[in-house]
Amino acid sequence: MPHRQKLAHIQLDEKTMVRRKPEVEHERNIAIYDLLEENYFAPQGGDYSGPYHLHLSLEENRLIFDVRSPEGPGLLQVPLALKSFQSIVKDYFLVCESYYSAIKKSSPAQIEAIDMGRRGLHNEGSELLRERLSGKIDVDFDTARRLFTLICILHIRG
Repeated sequence: MPHRQKLAHIQLDEKTMVRRKPEVEHERNIAIYDLLEENYFAPQGGDYSGPYHLHLSLEENRLIFDVRSPEGPGLLQVPLALKSFQSIVKDYFLVCESYYSAIKKSSPAQIEAIDMGRRGLHNEGSELLRERLSGKIDVDFDTARRLFTLICILHIRG
């Protein structure tokens, strides 16, 4: 049943939760809200039945997708090497900083140019995530975009 191939709950690892800038918390809240409103999330290679609960965490240079049933038992853990994401996340953070600075003092054309670069990097990160999850968890592009936002937020340390 395709309508069951979705996320019903998302939790970021508590160890990575630090006090963040208001705009980062806003992005996190929007990403989670949008994900829960509409997503496609289908674990592969097993007889899994959704909707699913997802716990995202960083452990020993790996991003862990811990997929659980609503009742709590773990169904699937997918570890992804963080190294493949480090460069794009770093570039994305730099462009985001430029964007937030530009909002305060730059012309609309400059802001738009920076925002286009920011969206381009976000799309690139989303496609990389879909590629890395291939064969393990099938997600659509919009779901991958919102998950990439959460991956970036997990990279923020206190």
